[in-house]
Amino acid sequence: MGITAEQIQQTARDAARNLPGADHGRPFVDKLDVYKVAGKVFLIVTDDPDERIITVKVEPDHGRSLRRRYSSITPGRYLDKTHWTSVGAHEEITAHLVRDLVDHSYELVLDSVPRARRPRADSGSRRKQ
Repeated sequence: MGITAEQIQQTARDAARNLPGADHGRPFVDKLDVYKVAGKVFLIVTDDPDERIITVKVEPDHGRSLRRRYSSITPGRYLDKTHWTSVGAHEEITAHLVRDLVDHSYELVLDSVPRARRPRADSGSRRKQ
């Protein structure tokens, strides 16, 4: 059973807040809640009531696969359409999928950060198992 747009957003926020070194703010506009690690964006939660989506980084092949499988997963809003994808509510979108997408996006972004700038797992918040 799917989750609502608001639940997608809250699930994504909760997942992001539990990741080491995750930080968030609204550096662009009030309606975009932006989550970063080491200064790099890995999640955007759109708080526009007419467009309740999240946007995450994906590998291009994975993004294409997701878009074929789920009608509410589309090329990324606001960012590069090849490496970013947006997720809206649909009966097939689950909290588990949202958490996986946020984790995957975080890992992709973290892989591009030099080791010296990466957060340590024991500093800040830590993913709860």
